[in-house]
Amino acid sequence: MAVKHMLNFQNWSGQELWDLLQLAIQIKAKPKEYRQSLAYLTLGMIFQKTSTRTRVSYEVAMTHLGGHGICLDWRSTNLVLAELKDEVRYLSRNLDGLMVRLLTFEQTQEVAANSRVPVINGCDNKYHPSQALTDFLTILEHKGRLEGLNLVYVGIHNNVANSLVEGGTKLGMKITTVTPEFNEASRDDQLLEEARRTGLFQQTLDLPKAVAEADIVYTDTWVDMEFFLDQKFAKAKEERIKLMMPYQLNEGLLKDSQALIMHDMPIHTGYEIDRFAIEHPHSVIFDQAENRLHAQKALLWQLLT
Repeated sequence: MAVKHMLNFQNWSGQELWDLLQLAIQIKAKPKEYRQSLAYLTLGMIFQKTSTRTRVSYEVAMTHLGGHGICLDWRSTNLVLAELKDEVRYLSRNLDGLMVRLLTFEQTQEVAANSRVPVINGCDNKYHPSQALTDFLTILEHKGRLEGLNLVYVGIHNNVANSLVEGGTKLGMKITTVTPEFNEASRDDQLLEEARRTGLFQQTLDLPKAVAEADIVYTDTWVDMEFFLDQKFAKAKEERIKLMMPYQLNEGLLKDSQALIMHDMPIHTGYEIDRFAIEHPHSVIFDQAENRLHAQKALLWQLLT
């Protein structure tokens, strides 16, 4: 039997994603029933990129399900020295699953191609399915449905935007992007074309109109985390901020909105979002962050059992 991975949502149907969300709701509601469901199983977690939520949520998820998570930092293992495929071939003979947080999707694919066990993409330059699952779970909890809702993503089109578009359209959501700039490393024209064919994806630069029609307004960092504090990127960062400030989620834009406000964190307050929007009564940012744990429990249960 072929091993099932989650590298993105390409090989997952809308029904499979819906079933995964229903499982997450069930596990969150009755955690004791799943307490030993992954007993004696071990998840290896490879981190080439920095992490707070991904590491904490996957490691805690494995503990709550009776299993174990091993953190493998790229810089403190032989991953920094050896060929990735050889290290993966070794690791997958010892582990029951791999969660990888890597710089490129090509590396994520290489891991999956050489692994005997399920591989989960915990973020790379093109996709972030772990985050998008969490977002859909949070919307479902607060709105009671997904189908027919309009999610407006504002900012730089990046890996998170790709996964929201790909997963959201499969789940029957309308996804509107207000993205004056693309992260070229995240570009996936085929994904966007397939989303357009569903009739559920559109692009615009009319931010006030998009927000007025939104059920959910979502933003993310304008500068990738690996570049935000890098002085070599300082000039480009300054130019991007100047371009993007008119697209900030702030009091002037959101004071009359009834839409849920979402951000996948880490938050750069005063850049893509202001404190008013973070603390807004309709902000679900911290529910969203908490749900990383519950969505990923469902994903781990689904893939490792």
